[in-house]
Amino acid sequence: MALMITDDCINCDVCEPECPNEAISMGPEIYEIDPNKCTECVGHFDEPQCQQVCPVACIPNDPSRVETRDTLMQRYRLLTAAKRVA
Repeated sequence: MALMITDDCINCDVCEPECPNEAISMGPEIYEIDPNKCTECVGHFDEPQCQQVCPVACIPNDPSRVETRDTLMQRYRLLTAAKRVA
């Protein structure tokens, strides 16, 4: 599954720089995660880095985006291949 940021976000700015896929950005009021870029850090780290640094634990799995580890790995491969081409 992709991750999501809940309304409990305090805009502390610690999650955005931790995302290796640049999936986190500031939304209108709180930070948001682009589900098309989120791999839950699969391919980069053993655990989602944004969850590790979040002081208020407001980054759960998004229940509307159920994805397997294989799907997340495929997305990681596509994203990293696109970065190499660019």
